[in-house]
Amino acid sequence: MKICGMRIAGVLTACLLSLVWLMLPGRMMAQAVEPAGPTASIHGHVQDPLGVALAGGVVKLSTDRGRNTVNRNFQYQFPIDKSGDYKGTGIKPGTYLMVAFNDKGVDVDYQTSPLVGGDDKAVDFDMTRKAYIDAMPPAERDAMEQTKKANAEIMAKNTKIENLNASLKQAQADTAAGNYAAAIKAMTDATTAVAQANIAKSDEALLWDKLGDAQLGDAVAADNAAKAAKTVDPAVKDKLAAAVTSYQKAISLNSAADKPNAVTAAAANNQLGTALGRLGKTQDAAAAYDAAAAADPQGAVKYYINESVTLYNVSVTTGKADGLVEAANKAIAADPTRADAYFFKAEGLAPLITMGSDGKTLVAPPGLVDACNMYLKLAPAGVHAGDMKGILAGLQEQVQTNYKAPATTPAKKK
Repeated sequence: MKICGMRIAGVLTACLLSLVWLMLPGRMMAQAVEPAGPTASIHGHVQDPLGVALAGGVVKLSTDRGRNTVNRNFQYQFPIDKSGDYKGTGIKPGTYLMVAFNDKGVDVDYQTSPLVGGDDKAVDFDMTRKAYIDAMPPAERDAMEQTKKANAEIMAKNTKIENLNASLKQAQADTAAGNYAAAIKAMTDATTAVAQANIAKSDEALLWDKLGDAQLGDAVAADNAAKAAKTVDPAVKDKLAAAVTSYQKAISLNSAADKPNAVTAAAANNQLGTALGRLGKTQDAAAAYDAAAAADPQGAVKYYINESVTLYNVSVTTGKADGLVEAANKAIAADPTRADAYFFKAEGLAPLITMGSDGKTLVAPPGLVDACNMYLKLAPAGVHAGDMKGILAGLQEQVQTNYKAPATTPAKKK
């Protein structure tokens, strides 16, 4: 196709597909004789039919109107920078044909403009104008419209993802501040909208994980308030169940992702263990903590201590210490220097103390005395030191300040 003697066929393809542009030096050509009197200057911006800056090429000026583009003598040419801008100085006043070329040397747009000495004239090449679009070959115009549509969809997706990130950040802040209702609403809205955002499953899993955090925080706050009032809040159980559902959804989505996120897996399983423990589902809680340790082996002791805390709290409430010794042993195997692990082990073994055959002497189960002594060795002034000494005194055992615990077999990671 030609417009006013200019070849523009293939212009759109050249504009859309050219990613690396040839950066030309300053003014490439000037008239042989400097003009008398003041000269003119020009500057402007060049953008393609999609509104994207033409990041490279040149703008050429000519007073030669009698030849075609290939044979035309251009007196001046100025480079287009990566932002689509150009400028030129030292131009003899006159009326010029100005032609924009891309970095492939294809003329993509033109216009005619008079230049007056002393002026710095703005001359833009805007290929989004209706006249330019209407003059494009139908096939190129259709291709451009398809590209516009695809770009619009990408921009819409990016906007949704940005909104989700903002919601996630705000929900985390609300959860930390105890504004659980706001955090739950934000993350519920986010998980509802995420299907339309078409984001990766591992990213979607993070949203469900943070929803679970808000729900768990809400449940714990409600439970604490009820206990302070010496009453029972029947909604706590439902709040905990909602958190469990969210964490399980996060874990499932993360596992199904092309590249599962180990941090998300560990965090969601850790919190799932806490929620399950509060529901009294101790075996399921232990399995969740084990899964967290498997996802993050270097942080295993943290998850096993959390498991111990959860089961210890259950034992305080119910009087049953099921699984507490096993959880403490896993923590000890992961890090033998954690004094609190020995405290939890002692608390798990203490209910197993029996009366001797003489009816006067207490008999400790295997490992209890060792656990008490190891705690006192590692934390002689620790918060639980008095408890450990009390157990030993009741058993008529002496505190062994130089005690060395027997070797233990590391617990197997599940």
